[in-house]
Amino acid sequence: MLGELLDVLHVPSVSGTDAENDAQRHMSGVLERGGLDVDHWPIDLPTLLADPDFPGMEVDRSEAWGLVGRLPGSAPGNGATLMLNGHIDVVPTGDPDAWTDAPFDGVVRGGRLFGRGACDMKAGLVAAHWAVQAIRTSGTALRGDLLLASVQGEEDGGLGTFATLRRGWTADACIIPEPTNLDIIPANSGALTFRLRVRGRATHAARRADGVSAIDMFVPILDALRRLETRRHDMVDPLAARWSLAHPLSIGTVEAGDWASSVPDLLVAEGRLGVAIGEPVEHARAEFELAVAEACDGDAWLRAHPAEVEWWGGQFASGRIPEDSDLVGRVQAAHGIASDRRPPDVYGAPYGSDLRLLTGLGKIPTLQYGPGDAVDAHSPAESVALDDIAVTARTLALMALDVCGIA
Repeated sequence: MLGELLDVLHVPSVSGTDAENDAQRHMSGVLERGGLDVDHWPIDLPTLLADPDFPGMEVDRSEAWGLVGRLPGSAPGNGATLMLNGHIDVVPTGDPDAWTDAPFDGVVRGGRLFGRGACDMKAGLVAAHWAVQAIRTSGTALRGDLLLASVQGEEDGGLGTFATLRRGWTADACIIPEPTNLDIIPANSGALTFRLRVRGRATHAARRADGVSAIDMFVPILDALRRLETRRHDMVDPLAARWSLAHPLSIGTVEAGDWASSVPDLLVAEGRLGVAIGEPVEHARAEFELAVAEACDGDAWLRAHPAEVEWWGGQFASGRIPEDSDLVGRVQAAHGIASDRRPPDVYGAPYGSDLRLLTGLGKIPTLQYGPGDAVDAHSPAESVALDDIAVTARTLALMALDVCGIA
């Protein structure tokens, strides 16, 4: 399993790069050699981008690929279908000097695998594949189908899972082996990517008082957004109560000015607005836009030149498993058999994921359970414990027996 994981990790499948597609081709070969029925198709990007339900995309792609491996059940119609869903794309590596080891070398040290994508979430994807292979090589015949979906574009919106659902793939239950530290996450907050444009008036820096700095004009807006974040946490869903910020509002990038001796006339800030569990996306957007508008109304310049709000890129609604689903209890039971560790905690995550597409658009009861801790994801110290990968594979194999049934 570690060898297969290292092979996948060595492909630098950063979202939007050619290597993202290379990784899907690599996984297609892995599934084919593993004896699965493989559906590896080119995603029709123009059609999906025009779909009113498309969840957004933050990087340019000229091509993308869907991939589903199927271990067919022996009694179609008499057994339930379980989907295991994992994403192949990873975030950029950032400052190379911040890494102890090269990001895509895949170094094992102290019982952990280090590298970009090790935690988020190639370990979970490979564990899912080994769970499928455990069923296949054991000779156990399942009643229902067992599916493994490898998807692109999860990090920037959910392109791959959206395409998988539009392709017609569905299931009676789904587990996403995202890094949950072997806990169970049945709900996610959402995250909406926004862009703010704040206008100023340029002039020579020596005559600063005769201009209007877009940076200065951003300050009251930033203050208003901080107050908005506080207000939006007056009430928090009990599942997310463990987090100091259950659905944060964060500014990720700020660009302003084009010359050191000029007063900047434009500032562009991008960030993400957290969406509370169960909150309509439209409500979150409206609160954000009102806060920006009120901040502008309090300043003479901004009143005449209000900041512009644009919603772009990944638009992650919140998501939650149906209340009548028993999937959480079944995963708890499987984990108890697969591991002698503490029982998994159950809580909501403060970030968006493909869970909301599977539960919402796909109407598939879905939860997250997998190896690694999200605190290590996206960092130059990204890593995952090898023991956690094995526990995940065992738990997912038991879940296949449970959900699909034994013929």
